[in-house]
Amino acid sequence: MLAAYAIGADSEEPLAKLQVGDLEMPQPPSGWVRLVVTAASLNHHDLWTLRGVGAPPSRYPRILGCDVAGRVDAYGPDTFETLPLGAAVIAHAVITCGRCRACLGADETLCRHFAMLTEGPFEGTLAQYCLVPARNILALPKGLSAAEAACLPTAYLTAYRMLFTKADLRPGDTVLIQGAGGGLSTAAECLALAAGLRVVVSSRSAAKRQAALDRGAHHVVATGREAVSEVLGLTDGEGVDAVIESVGEATWATSLRVLRRGGVVVVAGATAGSDPPADLRRVFWRQLRVMGSMMGTRSELSSLLSLVELSQLHPIIDSTFPLAQAEQAFARLASGSFTGKLVVSVA
Repeated sequence: MLAAYAIGADSEEPLAKLQVGDLEMPQPPSGWVRLVVTAASLNHHDLWTLRGVGAPPSRYPRILGCDVAGRVDAYGPDTFETLPLGAAVIAHAVITCGRCRACLGADETLCRHFAMLTEGPFEGTLAQYCLVPARNILALPKGLSAAEAACLPTAYLTAYRMLFTKADLRPGDTVLIQGAGGGLSTAAECLALAAGLRVVVSSRSAAKRQAALDRGAHHVVATGREAVSEVLGLTDGEGVDAVIESVGEATWATSLRVLRRGGVVVVAGATAGSDPPADLRRVFWRQLRVMGSMMGTRSELSSLLSLVELSQLHPIIDSTFPLAQAEQAFARLASGSFTGKLVVSVA
């Protein structure tokens, strides 16, 4: 089968470790299901794997990709068939032990054995076939193409958890989304607008600010010294209810200063640096909350799919590449010059 895979890791030239070629078709073990892959979207997690950042594969070559939309092809031995053969599905990319207190409770992402597809012994989804735990598959949302559905399990799930679980936002609340244009930030925009939030988006790029307005954002601000006064002006001096933060050092000071008293900044990344000044006086004086967030639970993914269907939301796709041209898709991902999600079409 054709697959896009890492042959190693290189922090300086990650794309040099990417190859597209034929690998053996996988056979599902007990408790797992094999999918015929229709589409898979790219995430920065894939670049981290190529750079050797985070939880590394246990061996190479390692098929890349966390997100998938496809069809049920075969179940492993003695596996309960959660959906019929041929069913169109997407897959939750999180793999846990299923036995610990976290897994048996409300939040399996706190499992000490938490992993994602492509990490440790687990292969990814950028191939003609992939394996996932049978309990991880859900029916493809109505009204979405396979390419659109493949955008949901990582970026859109992460944004959903940040907005509605961690920040606990409700219709009418105001949220600042830092860093317009990327997969996570555009996902947060789409979901926040679908849920009736008042959406403010920041970017240093005038073109990206205008694009956010065109997508429906209520307000945009330029990052920098004036951002705080602009956001406070939009909220009559009170501040926003929450900030969705994935930029890091470049925007952290603004994120803390634009929050209302008791507001929350939810952090799911630090692309511009991970060690900004903490500004603890502001945190305790204004009773701010700082919350980390990563991926989401299967239950949250199910709730996300319901929101997508009810609101008729369509994920924003920058461009789609055939699997044979996966190297071009990764080059675009590494360049940062895209808006929304990059998708690889397989079947």
